[in-house]
Amino acid sequence: MKVLVTGGCGYIGAHTIVDLINNGFDVVSVDSNIRSTTQLLDGIEKITGKKVRNYKVDLCNLEDTHAVFHENRDIVGVIHFAALKTVPESVADPLLYFHNNLTSLINVLKCVKEFNVPNLVFSSSCSVYGNTTALPVVEETPIGEAQSPYARTKQMGEQIIEDYSRVNNTQSIILRYFNPVGAHSSGLIGELPLGKPDNLVPVITQTAIGKIPKMTVFGSDYDTRDGSCVRDYIHVMDIANAHTRALQYLIGHKNATNCEIFNLGTGNGVTVLEAIKAFEKISGVKLNYAMGPRRPGDVISIYANNSRAKEKLGWIPQISIEDSMRTAWQWEVSLRDKVLSN
Repeated sequence: MKVLVTGGCGYIGAHTIVDLINNGFDVVSVDSNIRSTTQLLDGIEKITGKKVRNYKVDLCNLEDTHAVFHENRDIVGVIHFAALKTVPESVADPLLYFHNNLTSLINVLKCVKEFNVPNLVFSSSCSVYGNTTALPVVEETPIGEAQSPYARTKQMGEQIIEDYSRVNNTQSIILRYFNPVGAHSSGLIGELPLGKPDNLVPVITQTAIGKIPKMTVFGSDYDTRDGSCVRDYIHVMDIANAHTRALQYLIGHKNATNCEIFNLGTGNGVTVLEAIKAFEKISGVKLNYAMGPRRPGDVISIYANNSRAKEKLGWIPQISIEDSMRTAWQWEVSLRDKVLSN
């Protein structure tokens, strides 16, 4: 069974491809590589023994997107990751995010409809809940005011898929995940930000290894245990496995409606400072960091109730915050060693 993964050269896309292949799926990737490289595809091949083809296509171009679907008429589903995802950048350039994230989704849906693709899994985010005070969040938690244009594109993307699903035969699952972290245990693939990273864990590992001289913790006066933001950090391979299970769930016609939503998180809230301490514990490296002002677009505190995913998808997160930090550090060290060996 063949699956089309958009954004397959990206962080979560690449790890999901590994999990799909390990579960018997054939995978093709579409990635424009404007925010990624094909480096992770090499790691996928080393891990799985399978060479994954990537179409270097901008999904905002309907004609090129159509050509990919035309060439892969036998796909059983699409997993749609491809999107810009940097919160501060979205605040600074909202039109870039609205154009890229929504146009690409609409073009994918046009092709899904034309080629009668039966199954779609959409990469959404806990950012759709905004600054909710109802914790842990359940899927029925009201959608809050988006704290960034990135979050708004995820809210709008969900609404587009829900409206589309009401009048079309495609079965869809929306996965709202919390904060993916870590890397594959092999050390062959991991998070590979181009330029300065915005996500916490690559900032931590790059600070520890010396790429970043000093990191800033944004906000020390939040109403949390230690004044820093609270997040639900979940290992990327746990996230990856949920996408495989979601696709299997749809293929098995276990869904009750044409569009279902699942939270993907550990259920545990961890502060930024607690995450730093977990990294320092497993790595033995003391991080050079300073407390700074709040960052525009950040929510205060969010973590998941994951009962629905456990019950319906049979999905249970396996990897702890400590092991997440360990694999992230292993990946960072492997990147350094690769540079030194060259």
